[in-house]
Amino acid sequence: MPVTKKTSETLVLRNNENGISNLIINRPTSYNALSISCMEALIEEINKVSDDPSVKVLILSGSGKGFCAGHDLKEMRGNPERDFYEKIFDTCSKLMMSIINCPKPVIAKVHGIATAAGCQLVATCDLAVADENARFATPGVNIGLFCSTPMVGLSRNVTRKHAMEMLLTGDFISAERAYEIGLINRVVTFEELDDAANDLAQKIASKSPLTLKIGKKAFYEQLDKDLKSAYEYCSRVMVENMMARDAEEGIDAFLEKRNPVWRGK
Repeated sequence: MPVTKKTSETLVLRNNENGISNLIINRPTSYNALSISCMEALIEEINKVSDDPSVKVLILSGSGKGFCAGHDLKEMRGNPERDFYEKIFDTCSKLMMSIINCPKPVIAKVHGIATAAGCQLVATCDLAVADENARFATPGVNIGLFCSTPMVGLSRNVTRKHAMEMLLTGDFISAERAYEIGLINRVVTFEELDDAANDLAQKIASKSPLTLKIGKKAFYEQLDKDLKSAYEYCSRVMVENMMARDAEEGIDAFLEKRNPVWRGK
């Protein structure tokens, strides 16, 4: 039976089953806006998932009518002090880095809207699946607040001109368009969304957890290196990976035409 855990006044819900952890942002009346307390709750749960050996993959979603509408504008306008704004964006950056640093692959499961910091969440997750009616935007420019922090994730996932168009116009794009420009991996019907995310998660969860950890870390480490440094770094990673018991088991299983038995070491 799945175990459901509620933390921080149910701002985030978590249930684990078959090696997959589902984290659900639970502020449906505000389209799951990212208040400071909500972001802190997400960071706490992501860190726990990172340390949980029973979890292989994390799926992030939102409750209610949409995935996430970004930062909580009411909270921001209710506390118009520099220190408070610094705390908001510092916490947001910590949230995004907790996803990148999580040794488990993170899949965004998107329905409804994903705007501003919500779009940033989608871009930051390792993979993303969306229903065909989902919409994405970085609309800060429309209210005098350029989406500078969402730009970080967005610009690292789509081409510069596509990113700039979203940032400069603030216009919504469809799920199909988000797929075309590389923001998401798959587009399905709303009825197929849960199965599509779970099928992808289960496929990944069947791999060696150690290999997934090594590979995810190496992927992000090599991105900002020059070509020569990236090859040198990844060559060292491959050597270390080859020394792992799971690599020996995987190669032996392939040669012997059998299924591997992963030990995570």
